[in-house]
Amino acid sequence: MNAAVLNIFRIPELRRKLWVTVGLLCIYRIGFHVPVPGVNYASIKAAASEHFIFGIMNTLSGGAIGNCVLFALGVMPYISSSIIFSLLVKVVPALEALQKEGQAGIKKINQYTRWATVPICAVQAIFIIRGMIMPVAKHSSLISSTITSSGTLLFLYQIVLIVAFTAGTLFIMWLGEKITEHGVGNGVSLIIMAGIVSDLPSRYSMLTEALEPEEQWQTLVTLATLYLGIVIGIVFVTKGQRRIQITHAKHVKGRRVYGQQKSYLPLKVNQANVMPIIFASALWIVPLALAKLPGLSWMESALRWGSFWWMVGYCVLIFFFSYFWTALMFQPNEVANNLKEYGGFVPGLRPGKRTADELERIMVRITLVGATFLCLISLLPSLVSERFSNIPPVLAAFLGGTSILIVVGVALDLVDKVNAHVLMRNYEGFMSGGSAASWARGRRR
Repeated sequence: MNAAVLNIFRIPELRRKLWVTVGLLCIYRIGFHVPVPGVNYASIKAAASEHFIFGIMNTLSGGAIGNCVLFALGVMPYISSSIIFSLLVKVVPALEALQKEGQAGIKKINQYTRWATVPICAVQAIFIIRGMIMPVAKHSSLISSTITSSGTLLFLYQIVLIVAFTAGTLFIMWLGEKITEHGVGNGVSLIIMAGIVSDLPSRYSMLTEALEPEEQWQTLVTLATLYLGIVIGIVFVTKGQRRIQITHAKHVKGRRVYGQQKSYLPLKVNQANVMPIIFASALWIVPLALAKLPGLSWMESALRWGSFWWMVGYCVLIFFFSYFWTALMFQPNEVANNLKEYGGFVPGLRPGKRTADELERIMVRITLVGATFLCLISLLPSLVSERFSNIPPVLAAFLGGTSILIVVGVALDLVDKVNAHVLMRNYEGFMSGGSAASWARGRRR
């Protein structure tokens, strides 16, 4: 293990990529210390801590919404734009044809995604300003009285905030693309992970303050054991695959006849990853907004976070979006046709429609397992908050659910990327003394 870690720093290219990644992530964290003008941060942070939905938003923005800094929106608008175009590519024929053009088409779609990020930034900034800053400003000294006393100055101040939030998100988007291009791993995913991990010390201090001195160690050990088991479960399900055996028929190349070759088609158990939870969290805002209307106040108590109907509705949405996302991203007919075109088939199944039907049946069954897993992960903060009543809901949302899923998933992807670089440049380091190394030395002689 130590030799494998040292091999990471012995490869000049990989070492440079790691330093670039760390440097750009440090620049990203500096933006959390650049304040927006004219805001009382203690008041806005107190307002954000009272609402569970801001716990979810803070997860994706790196905890910036509660602080109201330049990077308050984080990468949320870019993620929303990427999700929208991921869906449109599967629905709009023109975008699907553009994607099939190869690297040039993908580059064009990425450009459309960046353009769509700007209006999404503006809309989300308006929601934060009108939903958080302005309501708090009416009842506290959040904004200077000179600004609030004049309607024109207040309007211009809101425009300044929208421009500042949009510029911060666009800069983060640029950092993410540079990490992807010159660093290691997916830049946007690493930025989200960095935001979550960097907030761990403050959340730990919040947890210790919420607990009595005599029960701190017992609660901390219980939570640490619980989340260690959750992390192991996430790794197990994330890496879980259903491998479908694929056999390629005999074919002739020149004077050589190649025999049947066996390979495997891996189908991930959690094909949709964290997307169903993100979709469900975003869509759940709609009934909460409707509960504010006259005559629908009963919905607010029935659908509050942690209630029975919240759990039922949230799980239904996760199941729906799990199957919806999987159906969009995995096309059994397309996979079956590709296998048929390249001479591959599943043993015991006729190529074409019969293979497609079997792949669809398998995917439906394993998606059920993945959706159930996501439901358990998403309900974990509510269960923790109910078991430990002195833990605030926002803190419980940070300790469980989406946060753990994102951190573990990004960490596994980063390890795979680094391992691929090491295997490519230092193959004998993983096969020392093996037959492959001996065969290579024999060939050189």
